[in-house]
Amino acid sequence: MLSDCLTEIKSWMHSNFLKLNCIKSDMLMIGPKSLTKTAHNFQLSVENSTLSPSTYIRNLGVILDNNLPFENHVNHITRTAFFHLKNTARLRPSLSFSAPETLIHAFITSGLDYCNSILYGSSCKILNKLQYIQNSAARLLTHTTSREHITPVLQKLHWLPVPHRIHFKILLLTHKSLHNQAPCYLTNLLHRHTPSRSLRSSDANLLSPPLRTKLRTWGDRAFSIAAPTSRNDLPKPIRDCSDLPTFKSLLKTHL
Repeated sequence: MLSDCLTEIKSWMHSNFLKLNCIKSDMLMIGPKSLTKTAHNFQLSVENSTLSPSTYIRNLGVILDNNLPFENHVNHITRTAFFHLKNTARLRPSLSFSAPETLIHAFITSGLDYCNSILYGSSCKILNKLQYIQNSAARLLTHTTSREHITPVLQKLHWLPVPHRIHFKILLLTHKSLHNQAPCYLTNLLHRHTPSRSLRSSDANLLSPPLRTKLRTWGDRAFSIAAPTSRNDLPKPIRDCSDLPTFKSLLKTHL
């Protein structure tokens, strides 16, 4: 069935002056380890090409693993960030405060924030690697030694820690979805809570409670589960805010 589907896609692309390059195509089988371990012999034939499962692939700059731990993706971010940190450190003595801050936001913070919502529910081991990058950038910018606590430094810079930045992105997407500022495939995943009878929660502006999932490490990371769970924990004034800039300001202060 997969081979027939890819053949139809290739024919459709050919009729629309496009080309499906089977030689450069890659295949990733995502699932629990019990499934992916037994899938090494699986092959997919597309005309004269044969595809075998890869351990990871790159899509829109994000490295996807077959078990979705995102270790390869985080390791790539770490290597890139410390490359730019070393270059910035060489220039730091001859720059003002604002110049290295601009470099850090352009080359490091942007990498930490790019598609970071996919890391929701990731292990502490993964998130600690990214937090170490942000801590190192803050120490470089403020000349803080490794013996000093980093939390006051981040608060002084108004930088949200990495786990909070991920929650910020999820909640921002949720707010946009509820106010018709996001694609419909995200909006359709959210449903407002409407109790069958008059309750205190009727005016609380809540989302429908998420359904139970079988696997906490997989199902709870879905947007349809993460968005209601995160938003319902916010204070009511933030949930009721409809203006996007005001919502972002209140949310950052709350986090």
